[in-house]
Amino acid sequence: MNDQAKVAVVGATGYAGYELARLLLRHPNVSTPTFFLREGRANVRCLTELYPQLRGWGEAPCKPLSTEAVAGSGAEVVFLSTPHEASLELVPELLKANPALRIVDLSGAYRFRDPETFAHWYKLPAPDAATLAEAVYGLPELYEAELPKARIVANPGCYPTSVILGLKPLVESGWIDMAHGIVCDCKSGVTGAGKEPKRETHFVEVNENFRAYNLFKHRHTPEVSDHLGLRLGDFVFTTHLLPVDRGILSTLYVRLKGARKAEDVEALLAKFYAGRPMVRVLRDGALPELQHVTHTNFCDIGFALDAAGERLIVVACLDNLGKGAAGQAVQNLNGMRGYPETAGLL
Repeated sequence: MNDQAKVAVVGATGYAGYELARLLLRHPNVSTPTFFLREGRANVRCLTELYPQLRGWGEAPCKPLSTEAVAGSGAEVVFLSTPHEASLELVPELLKANPALRIVDLSGAYRFRDPETFAHWYKLPAPDAATLAEAVYGLPELYEAELPKARIVANPGCYPTSVILGLKPLVESGWIDMAHGIVCDCKSGVTGAGKEPKRETHFVEVNENFRAYNLFKHRHTPEVSDHLGLRLGDFVFTTHLLPVDRGILSTLYVRLKGARKAEDVEALLAKFYAGRPMVRVLRDGALPELQHVTHTNFCDIGFALDAAGERLIVVACLDNLGKGAAGQAVQNLNGMRGYPETAGLL
């Protein structure tokens, strides 16, 4: 295709930012991306100075970050791989400086319909309501039709992507007996915690260890609620830190309203995700594993049904830096620009 997108990336020094750079540098429909780096990286001229493994992949020019520089860079689409508080400021500033810009934000700043939801769960100022009203939740399997005209795409969180994709067909079909509630038991690799040093993510704290964290207060909880149409009391969302680099495995426990057969469940999932190349529905008896999805943009979904056909366990598995972050951001770019959904991802 001759339609080449001109893109800029703000914040390429984190784990998701590097993954995004790696994908964009080989994307067949992206011209040379420009990377804008925040304070402390002013002397970096090319991203290969920070990531030698990108040498030979193409030009990766770096420039100091300013609203004016990004808005005047000629970019049509800007990716923000920035902290939530930075995105809160940058999104409205960039759109004011250049109304023609389109933004894919990897932070949580614009994921919620109600600005106070973000303020409550993230303990940060609420986003500008007018700006938030323009944001589209960037889960292509659910909101693909809204992407072509979107000015702001809020890239989903990694945990919610796995939970929403795993449960959406069942919730929409009305199969779940909500009186019994839903249990979302989720586990992630350490890169999901970001690159900033923290005591709990030091090697000696993570290695040969396994722990739950943020019980009943994880900030991804309202994403699950919003996009599955559930009340907070309808489900339990528990997160754990695995001693691995990357990957998320979510085990989702539900009780069905009436007895079903395994072939019924498989048919429901397969029909819902028909034509969605980034979701792989496994056959009855096969369950996803981290090693099958890391370094990809796939979400694998498998299940097990008890002998009575009433208790169902769904397992959804993805790479938190791929389908849970950078890969999904590229998938959203493809939807915004009308490229093949898998462009730059397979």
